[in-house]
Amino acid sequence: MLSGANGGAGIGVIEVYDLDAESFADFGNIATRGFVGTGANVLIGGFIVRDDSFTNQPQSILVRGIGPSLSASGISNPLPDPVIELHDGQGATIASNNDWASSSDAAALQTSGLAPSNPKEAAILQTLAPGAYTVVLTGVNGGTGVGNVEAYNLGNQ
Repeated sequence: MLSGANGGAGIGVIEVYDLDAESFADFGNIATRGFVGTGANVLIGGFIVRDDSFTNQPQSILVRGIGPSLSASGISNPLPDPVIELHDGQGATIASNNDWASSSDAAALQTSGLAPSNPKEAAILQTLAPGAYTVVLTGVNGGTGVGNVEAYNLGNQ
């Protein structure tokens, strides 16, 4: 958990690195929860699909934008209708989604066991080559509230 000293507020970054290039340690999931605003105040998460001598293969990655279902965890101001965009390391948009159940990946998302519990939430399933990626979480029509951006590595399926 990241918080400001003495109740201070602002933008912060938490980073985690696996510095042992010879290990098989890979994240299965990484997530960030925060307030989703508009303009420069959206929620952004990043991850790297590792390029190493062990796999050097594309990985199946599932990213989610969660909002409405956070109310079940006691969040009083959840993002009502999340939208996610997946960007590559150069900033180009690879995919976007609003309302996961209406996406072409809906069946695969359900099969993964990681489909969001609320139909208003967003999800993208992509096979990604090694490299850096960013997920941007916003609200439909400028909606704001607390959201969660998540990335799951499903392996080289």
